[in-house]
Amino acid sequence: MSDISKVLENAKKIHFIGIGGSGMCPLAEILHSKGYRLQGSDNNESSIVERIRKMGISVMMGQRPENIEGADMIVYSAAISEDNPELAAAIKSGIPTFQRAELFGEISRHFENCIGICGTHGKTTVTSMTTQIMLGAGLDPSCVIGGKLPLTNSYGRVGNTENFVCEACEYKDTFLHLSPNVAVILNVDEDHLEYFKTMDNLILSFTKFAELAKSAVIYNGDDENTLKAVKDVTGKQMISFGFSDKNDYYPANIEDYKGAYTIFDVIHGGECLGRITLSVPGRHNVLNALAAIASAVYSGAEFNDCIKGIEDFRGAGRRFEHLGTYKGIDFIDDYAHHPAELKVTLDAAMKLGYKTVWAVFQPFTYSRTAMHFDEFVDVLQIPDKCVMTEIMGSREVNTYGVYTSQLAEKIPGSVWFNTFQEVCDYVLKNAQAGDLVLTMGCGDIYKAANMMIGELKK
Repeated sequence: MSDISKVLENAKKIHFIGIGGSGMCPLAEILHSKGYRLQGSDNNESSIVERIRKMGISVMMGQRPENIEGADMIVYSAAISEDNPELAAAIKSGIPTFQRAELFGEISRHFENCIGICGTHGKTTVTSMTTQIMLGAGLDPSCVIGGKLPLTNSYGRVGNTENFVCEACEYKDTFLHLSPNVAVILNVDEDHLEYFKTMDNLILSFTKFAELAKSAVIYNGDDENTLKAVKDVTGKQMISFGFSDKNDYYPANIEDYKGAYTIFDVIHGGECLGRITLSVPGRHNVLNALAAIASAVYSGAEFNDCIKGIEDFRGAGRRFEHLGTYKGIDFIDDYAHHPAELKVTLDAAMKLGYKTVWAVFQPFTYSRTAMHFDEFVDVLQIPDKCVMTEIMGSREVNTYGVYTSQLAEKIPGSVWFNTFQEVCDYVLKNAQAGDLVLTMGCGDIYKAANMMIGELKK
């Protein structure tokens, strides 16, 4: 039995530092449903905090040492630094403390059928699609998702079965804490190399995750790095998906409705299971749908449930999320932050028939911007107009000497600004009815979208 298992078995009161985080809330909900006494703290009021309080969980604003009094276990998110007053007090007092990833892993061991969905791109979409299918199929899964699922208006839910659908993130090997019954690998692309250092190390990490699977590995049979990751994995049922007819699941008779929304037959084992019309744009979502279908069918869903679930799915929060139409201008927000994600998102947007597509991009982390500089320059020339903010450094210091102004110099016609207010003013001064304003990035660029919408509402 692991340390966290022993502590959790005897814990009477658990304190969450940063309980309002989208990754912390679903774990708190699951423990609450199992009868644990919980409390937590956060620095900001939010809809998540409101949701937690409605469950009867106490949430304190501000983080102070006295908040942890009476707790016999502390859980903290990766965003919490060691000098956080509550974490420092917990360590000093000897209260057992665990990172969110450790608790996440322990919770995954409480479900017989944990489906861990990983990959450099598409995790949130596929986790959301799979959850939506399984809910419609009556499989009542618990889930932890990196974005808000409109069907449940939450980042997770507590079901009453042994099914657990969860997003498994490779960053700093956090997914290796999980105990999946089914490991789903969507793709392995060059990212987080400030941690992994080399592609070989990154691929090896995905191999380790696949080896954790107790029953099956569902993988992208068209992706070269994914194939490297799974080539020596044995003792599991290996199920592939992709565009090629060499895969176990693949599409046929593909058509693009209105240039962007794809219709296709799903082929499995040489048999046509049926025809599906996606409600989210971009051909990359064909692969996402196939991964979700393979995961749900393996877990007991019928294909008719898959058709309904996929066709009813209109995206997760911040995944090509339509925020509304104001003064004839459509606003869509997307989490894309890696060049490969930007490309598929922008390619899809350019096929939707807008007069002008405005890409409003916030680069995230200096390391990613520096390592993929030329790729960012290429993909940010796809839209009609490119507007950028300064780089959001997050956890990093700019030892790379990279700035958005350097990107702007290489991207013809692009502009950049230091503040969201400047972005808002520029776009609203120039955008017209019939245009699309697409905010992109995994930081807080959605605030710029909200700001523009707020101005137009006035």
